[in-house]
Amino acid sequence: MTAPADIIAFWLRHGPKKWFGKDDAFDTEIAALFAVDHLAASRGDYAVWETTAQGSLALLLLLDQFPRNLYRGSAHSYATDGLARFIAAKSLEAGFDGAVEPALRPFFYLPFEHSETLADQERCMALCKAHCEATGDTESLRWAEEHHEIIARFGRFPHRNKALGRQTTPEEQAFLDNGGFKG
Repeated sequence: MTAPADIIAFWLRHGPKKWFGKDDAFDTEIAALFAVDHLAASRGDYAVWETTAQGSLALLLLLDQFPRNLYRGSAHSYATDGLARFIAAKSLEAGFDGAVEPALRPFFYLPFEHSETLADQERCMALCKAHCEATGDTESLRWAEEHHEIIARFGRFPHRNKALGRQTTPEEQAFLDNGGFKG
């Protein structure tokens, strides 16, 4: 079992350019180091980690961020999103987001941003606005706004349609063809 501190140190070492970019080498590194931990976390084997801020953050990375690297382009990329939202909600109730450095706080909010439910998007917007006011992090707020707009407009993320076996509407295709968010 990998320790939460190891997961967080790995994430910090790579930074935002890797976190939010598409990089085959980074995806391969995550697979080599953390695929087994992702599966263990998805089974609930690391549920004891939910009792601390650091453990919860590590779980959110394993369940919300790493699947997007491990299973890029497939439905499994989103398979643990519900569990990540559950852990994020518990973590926020415990105030764990305030117990980590500001650069890592948005990872407690991203499970709501990744949701295709408008109420979750609105929750993310409120969290990111408060975070922006407290830290000046306009980038997290900008992405929260963009995700919210997509869900408000389409009720889902069009870029996920192929992976999830959904039909893309003409309006969604026009959005994607004209440079709309592609994940």
